[in-house]
Parts: sequence; C-alpha cells; structure tokens
Amino acid sequence: MKKQVHVVGAIILNEENEVFCAQRGAQMTLANKWEFPGGKIEQGETKQQALIREINEELSCNIEVFEQVEDTTYEYETFIVRLETFISKVVSGTPTISEHAASLWLPINKLQTVEWAAADIPAVEKLQMEFK
Repeated sequence: MKKQVHVVGAIILNEENEVFCAQRGAQMTLANKWEFPGGKIEQGETKQQALIREINEELSCNIEVFEQVEDTTYEYETFIVRLETFISKVVSGTPTISEHAASLWLPINKLQTVEWAAADIPAVEKLQMEFK
C-alpha cells in the first residue's frame, strides 16, 4: 500500500494579484516541479496553523490564511497526497526560499507557463477560472 500524506499549500497573493510559486529542487520528490509552498499538518494543528508554520519555516515570512480554494487527492507513482490549498497573503516579511530551487511571482493568467506538480494543477485551474 502506498504512503498517504495530507498537506496544505499557500496560494500567496500580492497586491497585483500575482501568485507566489516555488520550484522544487532537483534532489526533492517531484524534482523541478512548481508548487504552492506549504507542507504536512502536524498532530494537533489546524490546517491554517500548519500553513502559517510551514510558510514561516520555508519562506521566513508570516501569512494570513483565508478561504480554501481546492481539496485534491492525487496518486503519484510511489505515494498518495491530499493537498488542500488556501488563499493567503503576506502580513510581515518577504518570502525568501530556503528549501526550493527557485521562486517567482506570476500573474494568475500566466500560471500555466510553468510545469506544476500534478496535485497543484486543480487549484491552478480553479484560480484561473475565478480570476478571469
């Protein structure tokens, strides 16, 4: 049976409605794919608390979490991931990558210009539908 993981992802929007996108490193699972940053929910945490903690750890900034965008379960070759994504915004600091290979701010209508991890694609598509 495949390992199952439950993770949260932050769709961080700035004032220009650009989305913060992070590229996984070459040595990471799903190497070089783009994703909404975030991570696993720890015991006793709400999804929002996990997202705030993960973004602080990964990007050295603080966010506020708003409504949920998508709840996707995707079966990769070696594991199954449930990814819940939430709209958020930076409330202090500047997102600075420490675990990812690259990052960029993309307008919502340009999100398809990078190669997303499969579990993130439904949220990308939903964002593009809602922000036409």
